[in-house]
Amino acid sequence: MALVERWSELGVASVLAHRATADPQRTFLLHDARRITYGEIDQEAEALAAAFHNLGVERGDRVALVLPPCPEFVASMLAAARLGATVVPLDPLLTAGELQYMLRHSEAVAAVTIETFQGIQFLELFEDLLAQLPELQYLVTVGEEDLWYDDRIFQYEDVVSAGQGRDYPVEEAESPDATFAVLYTSGTTGKPKGVQVTHRNVVAAAAGTVERLGIGPDDRLVGVNSLAHAFGIGPGIMGTMLAGASIVLDDDLDPARALDLIETHRATVEYATPALVAQQLREMASSARDTSSLRLVMVAGGPIPAGVAEQAEAVLGAKVVLGYSLTEGASTVTVSSPEDDASVRHLTAGAPLPGVELRVMEKGETLPVESVGEVYMRGPTLMEAYYRKPRETASRRTEDGFFRTGDLGMLDERGHLHLVGRRDAVIIRRGFNLYPREVEDRLHAHPAVLEAAVVGVPDELLGEATCASIVLEEGALVTDEEIRDWCRASLAEPKVPDLVRFVDVLPRSASGEVRRPELRREAMSMLTTSEED
Repeated sequence: MALVERWSELGVASVLAHRATADPQRTFLLHDARRITYGEIDQEAEALAAAFHNLGVERGDRVALVLPPCPEFVASMLAAARLGATVVPLDPLLTAGELQYMLRHSEAVAAVTIETFQGIQFLELFEDLLAQLPELQYLVTVGEEDLWYDDRIFQYEDVVSAGQGRDYPVEEAESPDATFAVLYTSGTTGKPKGVQVTHRNVVAAAAGTVERLGIGPDDRLVGVNSLAHAFGIGPGIMGTMLAGASIVLDDDLDPARALDLIETHRATVEYATPALVAQQLREMASSARDTSSLRLVMVAGGPIPAGVAEQAEAVLGAKVVLGYSLTEGASTVTVSSPEDDASVRHLTAGAPLPGVELRVMEKGETLPVESVGEVYMRGPTLMEAYYRKPRETASRRTEDGFFRTGDLGMLDERGHLHLVGRRDAVIIRRGFNLYPREVEDRLHAHPAVLEAAVVGVPDELLGEATCASIVLEEGALVTDEEIRDWCRASLAEPKVPDLVRFVDVLPRSASGEVRRPELRREAMSMLTTSEED
């Protein structure tokens, strides 16, 4: 029986209960020097659920998790699921303002937070937030500090101890159509939105992904360095549970660290962004690691430069597959199989997961194959709604239930998805529609270019001018005119960047996406300064 069919009627916590019963001693989580089995995480989640209930957390309440990837995140997520509560994963690297907005918008009644992370003192931060957020009643902290604050703040270990052996209500908590999580989008194009996903959504996306990739009990996964988005908790945590595999949790985005983890833990599967893969190739060139255990790398989170997938296969010794992930689709929408031809694995985002349907549409009409338009989707992974935004939810759906993704792409004759870019990223230059990805692919092919992103900026004559922000390879020297000449060699003149700026780093969201609005603001500021001079 297929994984999707086997688990489709079970809630998230029931999946763990089945796995812990079937093989309690199997390793589930690897974190720093810790090895945690399915049975151990099941017992910890059980105690936490009882303790949360004792604090007053009930079915339908929101529990925020402000934690890096760690076992405490997983146990807290599963404890909330057992009560029928909704988890709200939040990246600890959010600004104080962003964190306050999401906690208030989600109406979280409790939060589990790290005490200190990346220099941020979360105890101090939450001391202020508790006074400003009347809905937030309790705080559970992960760390070693002796607490003296007030009777609403507890240490994680004390909460687990308090819940051991205590009962809590579990009736109806495991309905697969109940809301499991509110996942906040990265906000690269506007205000973050809370995406409500059900247990069924997350299980379907995770099961479809690991089944397509052929992940099983003998696999050890690496590369999940954030659990605040759909992919981390879906194919990352849930996918590992469904497959009975093991996963290495780590919050470091450094490519050298990622390669060290592959070598140390003999990882077999890596989840990665295009930027991470490119950085790992450079790291391998200067300091090779033993990646012989690796059999598969799944790349999602943006376009991968031409030739990088082929190079990664040669250097890492693993097959590379590309996927298309969407928060509103509970993570993976499409992905290719390791068994597909290289042309499919490297040049397309693969085929839809089981039960997922795609359409390419323009002006309400479905386009024929090989036509570029906006991608629409529907299926068991499609979100329940945008939290507290019924009008926006309705505006993104067709009458027959398809969701407008905002991404541009086309379907080929075999049903594989080819992504072009975001609709809102299209640049209209003198009436000519320019897709940034085409220009970025050409820029990435330049030997001096490490990363590149193209955005449009207002221009009185052109409507929009194109600005390429470029990160150079270490030690590389090149001029803006040389970059434009490189583009002219294979692109039509309207596609050649009007402006070229060299930057140290491209701003990215927690999920690895380039923050194009920020690049646009920087480019506009540069232009304004230039005009004033």
